[in-house]
Amino acid sequence: MYSVGEYVVHPGQGVCKVEGIVQSPQEVYQLLPIGQRNPMRISLPVTMEDKLRPVLSHDEALEIIEQYPTMSVDGFVGRSNALEEEHFKEEIRYGTCRDSVRIVKTFRQRIAQTRARNKKPPVVYERILKQASQRSLDELAVALEMSTDDVRMLFERFDDEESSQN
Repeated sequence: MYSVGEYVVHPGQGVCKVEGIVQSPQEVYQLLPIGQRNPMRISLPVTMEDKLRPVLSHDEALEIIEQYPTMSVDGFVGRSNALEEEHFKEEIRYGTCRDSVRIVKTFRQRIAQTRARNKKPPVVYERILKQASQRSLDELAVALEMSTDDVRMLFERFDDEESSQN
């Protein structure tokens, strides 16, 4: 059972803080999503806590950031953009932070490749990139006790190194 003040990852809302545990007819977590403009408190029965997962540890977060340059991209290609979007959204919802970071790297690369061919990337690529980026930045920021902007800068230094090598 999670405690008040802990951070957890909800599949639909991302990183949430456990604001309280209400003892109504059944025990219910009161979760407050972080990183959203107008967060709404979520009630989740304690009996459904298997839907939640704990936020990464500090060491796990540092490991993901260090492994980013060598992380492989996801090779999944659907028959249509809609199937790809469905696949990756499910992976973002139910996967780990590492999965979300890998998806970010995948779609940054796909968008760059499309632009290199002087074409406009599909809107779905931007949407997946934004969702995966937000989910991973929120979780890494909580784990590292930093702002999402500071975490973004840690990743950007790898992008800077990569572009200076080319």
